Amino acid sequence: MRLCRYQTGDARPQVGFFHDDRLVPLRAAAARFGLTARDDDSLLDCLPGGESFTATREIFAALERDGDAGRELALPTATVQLLVPVPHPPKLLLLAGNYAKHIEERGGKAEERERTFPYVFMKPPSTTLQHPGGPVVIPACSPDFLDWELELGVVIGRRCRGVSEAEALQYVAGYTVVNDISDRQYRPNPGRTKRERDGFFDWQHGKWHDTSCPLGPCVLSSDACPDPQTLKMQLKLNGQVEQDASTAEMVFPVAAVIEFISRFVTLEPGDIISTGTPAGVGSSKNKYLKPGDLLEATIERIGTLTSPVIAEAK
Repeated sequence: MRLCRYQTGDARPQVGFFHDDRLVPLRAAAARFGLTARDDDSLLDCLPGGESFTATREIFAALERDGDAGRELALPTATVQLLVPVPHPPKLLLLAGNYAKHIEERGGKAEERERTFPYVFMKPPSTTLQHPGGPVVIPACSPDFLDWELELGVVIGRRCRGVSEAEALQYVAGYTVVNDISDRQYRPNPGRTKRERDGFFDWQHGKWHDTSCPLGPCVLSSDACPDPQTLKMQLKLNGQVEQDASTAEMVFPVAAVIEFISRFVTLEPGDIISTGTPAGVGSSKNKYLKPGDLLEATIERIGTLTSPVIAEAK
């Protein structure tokens, strides 16, 4: 089951069952079968861990049995505005260096997971999250080194602290596609006096530009994906494949990441963890985003997150 948030015109946002080129409105489907659905756009509550999950799954099963109803109620996705599936995550956590080949293409050395730990950083969700189909805006303050990073996003469905790797996936609501847009050479105040930690903060500030975290187009329910380490990943820039990998290549798999973070941070429903990017980023090829580009970030069984690239208005 894949769920999305969407909007038609000025109508209030709704939840729908996502099928790539079409979607079926949740409330319309519920009414068709005499079932009850939420009267809001809280997609998270419709996923595992949410209070409406059982009812939503029942509606989905009815649609699966009645193909005619699904076709009659469907809306082409091209006619609606897809929205960020979880618009206000309490925390937006991301991993750096979780694929060995990506570490190596950036000039580093990958260590075995037993000898290291995941690098985790944050983005401000209210300004970095961008809707499916919404533009990645190249910032006027640093226009020349914007890069892409296709990543598997994990949506937390139940509050947890101190969970083991063996039990960690029980707390996942679902999976989505993230594009961790990164400014590889952001240098605040180029005429500055150099300090010891400048490089670290340059890297961190380069992750925080507005629209630097497109997310979507939907969430794949975790009960439909018992093993998130088997998903093929591919990112295209203007139709050309730049990243082609699998989530099996992660140094720290999803369950290990949740175990690590939950040791010292309480994870809450709606938190999003983006699990790092595989090899094939632009900086390894001296190729960066420019206005007019089109990014297509695809993860098997979830869908394709499309992002046009524009320059910041002056």
